[in-house]
Amino acid sequence: MDSSTSLVLTRASESASKIGSSIPDKMDRPLDLESGTTHELSKPVPGMWRFPTNPDLCCIYRVPGCLREVNPKAYTPQLVLIGPLHHSLKSQALKSRGDITKAKSLGYLNTEAHKKIYLAEFTKRVEGSKIIEELKRKIKEDEDMIRASYSESTAWIDSPDFVEMILHDSIFIIELMLRFFVGGLERIGDPLMDEPCLENTIKRDLILLENQLPYFILEKLFDPIIKMLYPSETMRTLVINYFQLDKKKKLNENSKFRHFTDLFRCIRVETLPDDGLIRKYGELTKMHNADKLYSRGVEFEAVEEEFSVWVTFEVKSGCLKIPCFSADDDMEIELRNIMAFEQSYYPYHAYVSDYVTFLDFLINTEKDVDLLVEKGIIKNWLGHHGAVSTLVNNLCLGVMDDGSSYADIASKVIAHYDNKCNKARSILRRVYFNNLWRGTATVTAACILILTLIQTVTSIIDVIQK
Repeated sequence: MDSSTSLVLTRASESASKIGSSIPDKMDRPLDLESGTTHELSKPVPGMWRFPTNPDLCCIYRVPGCLREVNPKAYTPQLVLIGPLHHSLKSQALKSRGDITKAKSLGYLNTEAHKKIYLAEFTKRVEGSKIIEELKRKIKEDEDMIRASYSESTAWIDSPDFVEMILHDSIFIIELMLRFFVGGLERIGDPLMDEPCLENTIKRDLILLENQLPYFILEKLFDPIIKMLYPSETMRTLVINYFQLDKKKKLNENSKFRHFTDLFRCIRVETLPDDGLIRKYGELTKMHNADKLYSRGVEFEAVEEEFSVWVTFEVKSGCLKIPCFSADDDMEIELRNIMAFEQSYYPYHAYVSDYVTFLDFLINTEKDVDLLVEKGIIKNWLGHHGAVSTLVNNLCLGVMDDGSSYADIASKVIAHYDNKCNKARSILRRVYFNNLWRGTATVTAACILILTLIQTVTSIIDVIQK
């Protein structure tokens, strides 16, 4: 962790302690409206908001209910539980222990046991328990800052339990990434490495918004250890390697991200020039679907850059350039969690949400999907084109509309659509030149008509001369 980041975190910690100390004890005692007396809370409970939050640190949120109810599975870990927000799922799994009909609970229990195994294996890797005790000390030292990273209060977890939870979860993450880094094609007896289905499920779980640890503590704990084991590597390079982002897009070295969900947003936002600020931010209220735009002469071109959310429109050629969109379950989970994060942390810079909303305007029916698949803009891994339309339309359900960075693009497209010359040109193209044979027939008929007209004029001239 560099000095500038450390300074920001230190200042944030100091401001958090000042804020916390300025709140009177009565804030923790609800008022009994009937008797007019106050009663001490018997015990803090999960799910209660932290008030006030520290905006310099708070970055891990509970997904808003309006988004969760559309697709709860997209925000819920399927195998591994990280951090305090899903502690209730762990408790439910423990209560159902031995009931093999509850596959998800059994998966949680198996990964909790696996965390202990990874702790033991990591201890062997670093050759001694002194380093583990040092990690505990560092977690304890930054405990207040870690707790402040969550929008919900974690006061219901005692300090020793909280430190143990962060220790086990963070070591699970680093040991998993180290095994992936040094692993080969041979089986090693670890189901999380040997079974691709489990490996993919773990990766998906680690990018869920509610399933995060603040990145600063991972970097502080493990950067020295990684450099000791592999001098050319850092925590950052290990994370990028694990999620295989280096094969898809090179992340800017100056990029800062607060957790893994933010990382997946960061690599998308980096495709925008100047972080998208060159665009006019406004309300996107009107936009036609792709098939209708195409019928009026708007051309579509795919941008092959991975993770790009940069849409452009060339006014002269009437060409709308849109990044490729891979329609599959993994992409849906990524986008849903990034969008949920933007709704809470980046409400006025929600560039990924703006991109998905723009796609939502373009896609209304299967015809729109057919056209965009034909143009290479959509890569359909769901099979039926109707499923793609449903996926894109549902992604925006529950998303707050506070304006869009694509408002200027939409206004230019609409202006092109409403232009009468473009309308006439598109009708000519669609009716008389929509394919090679019809175009050839149109040209042939036009030539015959011109020759006939010439012959007629010549005949009239001969008659007049005689």
